Order: sequence, then structure tokens, then C-alpha cells
Amino acid sequence: MTGPRIALAFAITLLAIPLDSPAQAQDYPSRPVKVIVPFGAGGPADVTARQIGNILQESFGQPFVIENRTGAGGVIGTQEAAKSPPDGYTVLMMSNTQTANESLVPQRKYELMRDLAPIAPINYSDLVIVVHPSVQAKTLQEFIALAKSQPGKLNYASSGQGTPYHMAGELFKAMAGIDVLHVPYRNSGEARSGVIGGQVQMMIDAVPAMAPNVAENQVRALATTGKTRSTVLPNAPTVIEAGVPGYEATIWLGLMAPAGTPKPIIDKLNAAVNAVVKRPDIVKLWTQQGAVPMSMTPEEFDKFLRGDIVKWAEVVKKFDKPPQ
Repeated sequence: MTGPRIALAFAITLLAIPLDSPAQAQDYPSRPVKVIVPFGAGGPADVTARQIGNILQESFGQPFVIENRTGAGGVIGTQEAAKSPPDGYTVLMMSNTQTANESLVPQRKYELMRDLAPIAPINYSDLVIVVHPSVQAKTLQEFIALAKSQPGKLNYASSGQGTPYHMAGELFKAMAGIDVLHVPYRNSGEARSGVIGGQVQMMIDAVPAMAPNVAENQVRALATTGKTRSTVLPNAPTVIEAGVPGYEATIWLGLMAPAGTPKPIIDKLNAAVNAVVKRPDIVKLWTQQGAVPMSMTPEEFDKFLRGDIVKWAEVVKKFDKPPQ
């Protein structure tokens, strides 16, 4: 066979290989993988991304480089991930911020389930409602009564519009029938400093992040937001126990990739992440911090994300309703 015929035969062979062939994942990754974290350094997403990235680097032999791209309640970093090449070398660390933003930020330039592909969830954590020690409320019911006596006078911090802390706060306002002002900060670290410093009265934050501040008496824990009491803050009642029936809010974390990323690469990353979240040392560490591992296939995570989008769309509808 002559040279041109060999080349033609080789080209035909390549064309015959499906685009989603498992062969695409055999050598993946062959260079560093960028992990976009659309939230500030030091928060749950950033810390977890670095934990996961370090282990994936050990597993794959390639660096997983964390890049914080903050701003607009996670929209800026998510948009950057959505427009990145779909080759598996850019992934997004995300949370329920992104599912909330689907209805909260209509002007964004991407659609989550159109422009990004689910890889895997990672973990979830309960939140804790805290107040500055100067606030004259020792219990959640006392805070609700205080807020009702001063409508629009108290405020609460979050790490930005659409973040789980903001959404949890708006859900709490709606269900408790109170009017407190939302004060968005650029990231969770600044919001945390705001409530510790007394610039804002209240904040709803992830248990792993805020528990040390509770222990140091820098803030007062009024209630946690899960269905059962937190093992990290066992003396704090749940919001349900404290008198707001049906209230529940968490922050969960997961990974997505640009839409069009080859399925074999998605599956390879999914298997690797699921292996990480089942490691005994990781389970023990997260348990101590109040985080619970999550494990799903990409298809299961897709269904989970779509359900969460619907859930938070219903919460957003309540935003402009006055307290009853």
C-alpha cells in the first residue's frame, strides 16, 4: 500500500472511532486540570476543592490547580467554566448557589444544565444561625420576636446573592414571618468577619466554617438547619425544634464540566471522586467537621441538580412577599 493510501486508511480508521470512545479517557489527564472555584478562599467550597484536588493529583499523577474566580454570587466563575473547552481540563466546583442562580439571576450568560455537564456531588453540610453576642436574643424564638418588634431594622450577612447562606436566610425570613435586611458581602470570609465584628447582627453559615467561632464565643449559635442536631454543635437545637416547622437548609458541593466534555472523561472523574468521598480518612475528617459525603452517578447527579433548581425557584418566588 502506497503512502497516500496508508494515510487515507488511517484517517478513515480515526473517523470510525466514536467521539465518546473510552480510548479518550485512557490517557486522561495528561496535563494539569484547572478547578474553577467561583467563591472566595477559605470557604467550604475552596477548602473542599483543595482537599479533593490533592487526592486526585495523587491518583492521576497530574496537578489539579485551584483557581478562585469570585464575583456576582458565583456567576463569574461559573460563566468562565461554561465557556471553557470541553476537554476535561477545566472543571467547576459548584454548590446550590448555581441551582439558585438559575431563577435568581436571569441576566446570566449561561444556563446550568445546557452549558455544563454533571460530574459528581461531593458532600453536604448543615448550616447554623448565629448572632453577634451583643444581640439581645439567647434563643431563636427570642430573635424572631426581636425582629418582629423592629421590622427592617436588623440585618444578616451572606457571601453574596444566590449563595446557600442568602437563600437559607430568605427561606428563614419567609417561614418565620420576619423582615430583616440582607447584607451581601464579596465572600463568606468577609461576611463571617462582619457578624463577628458586629457590623451585622445575624448570619447563616456552614457548620464546619462557623463552629470554631462559636467555640470561641465570638458569635452565639441559635439553631442549626438540618433535620437532626449537628454532632459538631449538639447544644444548638434545630430550627424545627426551635419553633419554625418544616425549615431545612444545607450547603452541598459538587463538580461539573463544560457541556460536551467526553462521557468517558466524565465517568473517569466521577469514579475518582466517588472513591475519594468513600475514603475512611476523608469520611472521618468530614464527620468531625459536620460534613456528610455524597455519592452519585453523573445521571443521578443530573436529576438531583434539576430537582434543586425547581426547589430554589419556589423559594425565589417568596422573596418579594411581605412577612405575615
